Parts: sequence; C-alpha cells; structure tokens
Amino acid sequence: MLNSSKISNFIPPAQKATSMPVRLFSVTFVMISLMPLLLGGCVTIYNPATEKKEIVLIDTEAEVSLGKDMDRQIRNELKILKDPQRQSRLDYIGTRIANFCDRRDLAYQFAIIKDKEFNAFSIPGGFVYVNSGLIDAATVDELACVLGHEIGHIAARHSVKKLQASLGYQIIMNIVMGTGSKKTVSDALNIVFNLTSLGYSRKDELLADKLAVRYARKAGFNPYGMLTFFQKLKKEAESKGPNFNLVFLSSHPPIEERIKNAEKEIALYPVTPKKP
Repeated sequence: MLNSSKISNFIPPAQKATSMPVRLFSVTFVMISLMPLLLGGCVTIYNPATEKKEIVLIDTEAEVSLGKDMDRQIRNELKILKDPQRQSRLDYIGTRIANFCDRRDLAYQFAIIKDKEFNAFSIPGGFVYVNSGLIDAATVDELACVLGHEIGHIAARHSVKKLQASLGYQIIMNIVMGTGSKKTVSDALNIVFNLTSLGYSRKDELLADKLAVRYARKAGFNPYGMLTFFQKLKKEAESKGPNFNLVFLSSHPPIEERIKNAEKEIALYPVTPKKP
C-alpha cells in the first residue's frame, strides 16, 4: 500500500485520503487474532523478493481463493470505474511490471477505483487497485513505479504474512474453504480486511519501494518515476494542509526517508534498459 504519514504517508487505500475504505468492520470474535499458528500445512520457501527463507502456511491456490473473496467484497464496497481507455493503460503497464517481478505464479489483475485521491493498494492473490485520481495525475513511468510498489508487496507476501501471524492456519482455511458457519467465515473475512487495510511496517514499505524501482527498470520504464511521484505526493499533502491524512503517506515511513531509499536503489542501476 503506498503511504507515507500526514505527509508522511500518502493516501490510504480509500476514502477521504484513502482508496480502500479503512472502515473497521464489526467483528464479534476479534480474539481469533490471538490464536496460535497451526503449523500443520506449513512449508519453507526461498522468497526472491525478500531474499530470505520463509515459512508459508498459505499456498498460492489458497491465497488466490482468499483474494477472490476479498475482491468481491471490495467491489461491493467501492465504485469500480469502467473506463476502457484508463483500464487499457493500467493493464498494459501493470502486466509489463508483473512480467518482471519476483513472483509469477499469479495472474495479476488490475482495477480502477473511482476516487480523486492519490492512492493504490493490493490484496493477496495478485489483485491491485488504483484510484482514478492517481492514474490521471501520474506519468507512465510514475504509474509503473506505483504498480511496482503494490506488486512488490504481493511478491514479498507482505499481506499474507500479516494474516498468518494474526489469524492462524485453521481460521484462514475456514475462510478459503468456506467451512464453518456463514457468520464465522464472514467475521473472519472482516478481520482480514482490517489487517490488510491498516498498512505495512516501515521495513515492508521501504522494501516495496526498492522492488518498485527494480521492477520498473527491468520492465523498461524509468525508475526515476518513483522519485517524481513522491514529489507529487509531497506537494499534494502540503497543499491539503497538516490535518489532511494521505494514507500513501500516513502509515508509511516519512516521505524524505522513502525518497533517499529509492535514490540508493536507483543508483545501483544507473542505466535504464531499452524496452524489449
């Protein structure tokens, strides 16, 4: 999720300065989040995005199933814009970035949220959402970097790992398989929404920025788009005043730290390859 914080974080995925409404759903058994992980189906994999070995409780099939459930709820909650021209631009850039990311076992899907604020967010399973306001304001290279950031979160399995740590294997499988009472599954899914809409850690955000630079460059876009986009975010936040909450900036590291982080990554790859 692209964020930063008062001007430290962009606009959250939703509403007011956010793409995906950060509304706290009414959940009757929040204690689920305190349940220990059930390690029955865990495997250890090497994640090239994080360059680490990681324990995975949710395999790709289960993640996609979970993502589809979340996507249906998002489409019920938010206005999805049907604009062939914008969608074509988004799909072209997004697919190009996805072809060069560290995780290609997913069929990435891109949707436009009708919202003027600058924001984008992603959920498990390869689903990426971008506000129409951001699409209209961003250049091709900037949009490529924004999509690279969101795809970076997916490649690094950031949202999946948050769910694993908070819910546990059995609860997640109940959601994926649709087992248990309808209310239990619904409540658990609401918890999933809350967890994925609260943003990521500073470490996760900085990694997603680095991956955005890396993926954009590999795909033939100019990674400096990450820096110019941050400047636009900063200007937008400043123009709205200190009380304006830009999620892209609010839950993320300070914008200046993100800029320096991106500059270091860009310096590693000074020449942008030609488009294949």
